[in-house]
Amino acid sequence: MKIRKSTPLGLQPVFDLGLAQDHNFVTAHGLVAANCFNKSHSMAYGYVTYQTAFLKANYPVEYMAALLSSVSGDTDKIQKYIATCGAMGIDILPPDLNSSGVDFTPRGRQILFGLAAIKNLGMAAIAAILAEREQNGRFSSLADLCSRVDARAMNKKALEALIQTGAMDSLGSNRQQLIQDLEVTLEWASRRTKERNSGQGNLFDMLAEQTSQFDQPPATPRVEDYLPQEKLRMEKELLGFYISDHPLKSVKKSAQLLAPINLSDLAECSEQSTLTAIALITEIKEIITKKGDPMAILQLEDLSGNAEAIVFPKTHERVKAYLQVDQKLMLWGKIDRRDDRSQLIIEDMQPIAQVRMVRINLTTDQATNLQELHQLQTILKRYSGGQVPVIAAIGYYPKLIRFGNQFWLKDDQAALQDLVAAGFGAEAEVLEVRA
Repeated sequence: MKIRKSTPLGLQPVFDLGLAQDHNFVTAHGLVAANCFNKSHSMAYGYVTYQTAFLKANYPVEYMAALLSSVSGDTDKIQKYIATCGAMGIDILPPDLNSSGVDFTPRGRQILFGLAAIKNLGMAAIAAILAEREQNGRFSSLADLCSRVDARAMNKKALEALIQTGAMDSLGSNRQQLIQDLEVTLEWASRRTKERNSGQGNLFDMLAEQTSQFDQPPATPRVEDYLPQEKLRMEKELLGFYISDHPLKSVKKSAQLLAPINLSDLAECSEQSTLTAIALITEIKEIITKKGDPMAILQLEDLSGNAEAIVFPKTHERVKAYLQVDQKLMLWGKIDRRDDRSQLIIEDMQPIAQVRMVRINLTTDQATNLQELHQLQTILKRYSGGQVPVIAAIGYYPKLIRFGNQFWLKDDQAALQDLVAAGFGAEAEVLEVRA
């Protein structure tokens, strides 16, 4: 709907029709003002906006903890808000059996993950854990947990969820060891509970006070912990995202500079401009077109969220070697919006391990000298049109500035030689940060 003309009517009584989706106000002259707010609406919205802005500015940890708790069932929003916390300098701690509550909890400049956001861990199990912890103190081991919390409230699947999300890391055993111990520990705890309920456990409990070797949980062979990537996979499966680490965290600073667009922000981007993103492929769906050409639909993820991407046949032929699950990539593409959804149309991609950059170190004098800047621009344009990003580091305590895509280089080696010959401090760098 487009407003073509408006005529002031002065003060008029209005009547709110109270429609389900829109508020349409009818004036005394019978004219309809659609989707407008009267002053009481504006006042309420303005006051709520002021309150939330005040809380975020003055109590950022508490505000973000409350925001995360309010969307604990929506993994996409949780991931987006966790990325926001990272940008605000607020760390999100993994869930902890002995510290976490139902919701996300502020802890100094950190936020402790809430148990309610863990899949397969129902509210009955959470309530039983918190009640027992409140009444009898912290849990010291897996066996201690299994023997103190009623198995009817907390089953094997719930325990596996706690282990695999890192909630039991503080108990002193690695995650694979805890999973290996789980079956025999549950059997031991069940037998011990039955004996106690039938009265047989009284003698055992008395003897256990005199010797630590009586009625101990069974021991299993020692095993090494899961590999880091396997631990992350389990976290992603049960939380919907990574929490203890992220495959892209090693390139977080570079990603913010070279690809400032987050996947969670695609809906706000222009459809015309070419975007650069650094993301991880989480799922690939191969498709054959009516002409028999292969193409692919990708599910992508970065530190902020997820997005869908399309690789059409011409691009697919060029980048098919890179289409692998868990592949970390720098992507170039444009936004396509259909049915209120934003997709990324991939135009090109490159594995992060292969991404090179050219860093130009400029003094403050060089950065403010028009002649020097013109010479720099001339050299960069001579070799532009490629996919090698260019970064300027200005000053003694360098401020990093990303050159626009129109200055990215297709022959970085030749450009480096010309830059050095012209008196600019230039060097090649790689994007990938290895542990």
